[in-house]
Amino acid sequence: MSNHHRRTRSAWRRLGSGVVNLLLVVATLAGIAYLAPSVLGYERYVITGGSMSGTFEKGSIAFEKQVPVEDLAVGDVITYQPPADSGVATLVTHRIVDIARLADGRVRYRTKGDANPDPDPWRFELEQTSQPVVQHTVPYAGWLFIKLADPHVRILAIGVPAGLVALASLVELAGAVRTSRRRPEPASDEARHVPAPELARV
Repeated sequence: MSNHHRRTRSAWRRLGSGVVNLLLVVATLAGIAYLAPSVLGYERYVITGGSMSGTFEKGSIAFEKQVPVEDLAVGDVITYQPPADSGVATLVTHRIVDIARLADGRVRYRTKGDANPDPDPWRFELEQTSQPVVQHTVPYAGWLFIKLADPHVRILAIGVPAGLVALASLVELAGAVRTSRRRPEPASDEARHVPAPELARV
């Protein structure tokens, strides 16, 4: 094999190794980014509507922490399920605009989207002892989760990189096997150290 071919093959091998390492780094960072919020006590919600535009936009990720219900205050942004008679079947992330404490001890809340002209037409009670409250938001990051909800996109996003990593690993392994087969066996000690012949005595 010519030196040119050896250099070309070596360059492709280094490129394949670099791609594998890059994909592994990206996968590791993605895993850390996915798990870290849960470890730190945050819940994630993807904003899929525009009712909070101006505060955070559609496609943002809201990071929320559980707060005791008795600590909720007007101005907090919460994610909750509206009452069954509201006609809204999905979670809503809106701002608390009113807290009414009834004589029997019950507490009713009213919320409003920052971009909406009027408060939500329903009042509701919270049955749990704690409630997720928005602490931070990251714009645009939620679009990834929205797209991954499509099974075809999920296959492409997860399957293709995994396939490339596997292919690059196989190519690198095959190159290592070929190199080891071409390498000549080292001579044994007996072959390398041949004793000098004795001189004939006269």
